[in-house]
Amino acid sequence: MSKTCIIIGASHAAAQLAPSLRQEGWDGKILVIGDEPYMPYHRPPLSKAVLSGEKDADDLLIRAQALYDKNDIEFKLGTRVANINRAHKSLTLTNGEVLNYDKLALCTGSRVRTVSLPGVELEGIHYLRDLKDVHDIQKDVGEGKNAVIVGGGYIGLETAASLKKMGMNVTVLEMAPRVLARVTAPELSEFYTRVHSDEGVVIKTGIAVSGFDGSNGHVEKVTCGDGTAFDADLVVIGVGIVPNVELAEAAGLTVENGIVVDECARTNDPDIVAAGDCANHPNELYNERMRLESVPNATEQAKAAAASICGKEKPYQALPWFWSDQFDLKLQIAGLSQGYDQVVIRGDKDNSRSFVAFYLKEGKLISADCVNRPQEFMISKRLIAGGAAVEPARLADESIPPKELVPA
Repeated sequence: MSKTCIIIGASHAAAQLAPSLRQEGWDGKILVIGDEPYMPYHRPPLSKAVLSGEKDADDLLIRAQALYDKNDIEFKLGTRVANINRAHKSLTLTNGEVLNYDKLALCTGSRVRTVSLPGVELEGIHYLRDLKDVHDIQKDVGEGKNAVIVGGGYIGLETAASLKKMGMNVTVLEMAPRVLARVTAPELSEFYTRVHSDEGVVIKTGIAVSGFDGSNGHVEKVTCGDGTAFDADLVVIGVGIVPNVELAEAAGLTVENGIVVDECARTNDPDIVAAGDCANHPNELYNERMRLESVPNATEQAKAAAASICGKEKPYQALPWFWSDQFDLKLQIAGLSQGYDQVVIRGDKDNSRSFVAFYLKEGKLISADCVNRPQEFMISKRLIAGGAAVEPARLADESIPPKELVPA
């Protein structure tokens, strides 16, 4: 009798997991359930090429429809799962339909962190997470209009760069003492503050938004705790994301900053795996558990999950890496910088738009932020994965070609 694998969430992880199941030998039914009306699409371009109008939904598909057809992968879109019944190995959809599964994959991703502030319900105030969000934001974009970005993380700065290039007056409000405070060293924060300021973006740090004012139902001002106010025709709130774990938690799966999985993406239920933003997994390289919000993580972890479903063990131990595009800057991040005790700069971060910040811990390279430095990015991945000690002076010396930084 044919078996059924259901994947909840039409995400990056799902787009990889479904065809990987076929590659691993799954010959039963594969059904992907997604709450958006779209096939799995790339999300990173939303704050950049999609917002600016250079790309739209048809340009974002992770895989062509033909591939899903070839692999006999079914989709049920615009649909939400209400609950999981592990005892009966079934799902109940919000429309009351019940579906049975033999294996289940949770690729539920994450959602924006929302704020509860006076006036937040006014029109013109947006979050940016999916295609609908972008289309809503575009309705309020206009050359010469005022845009206020609440939050100076990557999504906030990427959105600020896009809106500035579209001719808007842009102000970024960040509660922390510096932008990107949670994820980078002060040197990177200073660099991005300089570049955005040079491009005409106003950045205010150490300032907390207290509410929003407007008339006729539309936002006009963003008010702050210190009494200052900023004119706003458009507001985009980017204060982080939270994993979608409610279904898993209600079903009795172990949840702690994400759905807890092992190195093969298995949950505490032998018939359920999880992958992507929603999953908390062990990382051998850093010797700790972590939940990563990145496309590479979702893709590689999904491959491990597919193998597990098919009774194989292919542990996920990939080096974390990320990227961010702002103006003419391509930031590529290798590894995780938390816990660093030394930062080594390669290049002139104060007068150019190309440099590297190497993060060391006890003499070993643990992470690198590479701005317009693709060669150093690739070399950094090798150095970090190898775990070799590196001399800070060699990292900083630009006369040494990047490829010669790797020990023989």
